[in-house]
Amino acid sequence: MVSLNDVQRLFLQGVFSRSILSFKHAQVLWEKCIEAIQIADPTLEVRFSDRREDWDRFVANINNSLNCLDLEFRHLTDEQTGREMYALVNSKDDEIAQMATDYTPVEIAYFKAVVEQIMLAPHEAYSVSSLVALREVNSLKTNMTKAQAEIVLGSFVAKGWLLRSRRGRYSLSTRTLLELLPYLKSTYPEECLECVICYEIVTRGVACSTPNCKARLHYHCCRKYRTRNGKCPACSQDWPQDLNSMTPVGEDAIKDGQDEGRRIRRKSTGDGSDEDDEDEDNDGEMVEEPTQTQSQRKGKGKKKKAPTNMDVDEDEEDEAPQQTQVNGRRRSTRAR
Repeated sequence: MVSLNDVQRLFLQGVFSRSILSFKHAQVLWEKCIEAIQIADPTLEVRFSDRREDWDRFVANINNSLNCLDLEFRHLTDEQTGREMYALVNSKDDEIAQMATDYTPVEIAYFKAVVEQIMLAPHEAYSVSSLVALREVNSLKTNMTKAQAEIVLGSFVAKGWLLRSRRGRYSLSTRTLLELLPYLKSTYPEECLECVICYEIVTRGVACSTPNCKARLHYHCCRKYRTRNGKCPACSQDWPQDLNSMTPVGEDAIKDGQDEGRRIRRKSTGDGSDEDDEDEDNDGEMVEEPTQTQSQRKGKGKKKKAPTNMDVDEDEEDEAPQQTQVNGRRRSTRAR
């Protein structure tokens, strides 16, 4: 017998068949599900509404139903288009969640390594070159070759986990930000910048050029803000008329060849000395590891465990950190 709960069931079936969908697409899907239920049983009193509060209530009911499965229908604004995007993500990381993927443990470890290099990229670039991404194979204690890693990288891009630009640089996709946002904020608190307008994470956008100003904005948030105010919302300094003259955040913030060194996280000890991060539960500072042509480090840090729900969905809708020399190593001293 058809019931009102079948609207949620049909909606989730539609969501499962997609990796990510826009707010407008999700609303159309919701409307079609209601129409299907009405055709099956015209006596049911259920009506579609395009009011935001009704949509939010519908999403809240869905998440209440999914809570026992450790799943969440989460949303985030796409940094490139400014569209509100939704995806069904895993809200828990454990051994069972790690099995819910078509990727091998080695491929998952490689993905985590690439994500770390993206988050620790210099100049708030939040992207890495193909060379840096492929070089991460050397940090894994596996037999994966660079040729195999290149195939895996292509799979990450094809399935919406990473983005690859025309310059050949890899960055985090909206889907990955949705899935890994809690992990990124806990593991890389200093690197996770928030837009001063929408308060969502910024990996592509602009920064206020005033020294020590913490203002970071998405491009779409900045354009909307500048239509009514020409001053920085944080330091109140006048901004240039041309948006392109502002300090970029993301791939445009770095030139080719500036991210040759490998970066790893380090912990600080109580006596002020630095040690390699051997404890998975310790956060620390970031240092730059020399390239293969430079002297090699004796120890490499281990990384904190990240959420690993990488299910396959085929349909896809579409200031620079100053470096100082400390004990022979370069340490990030990003101004905040």
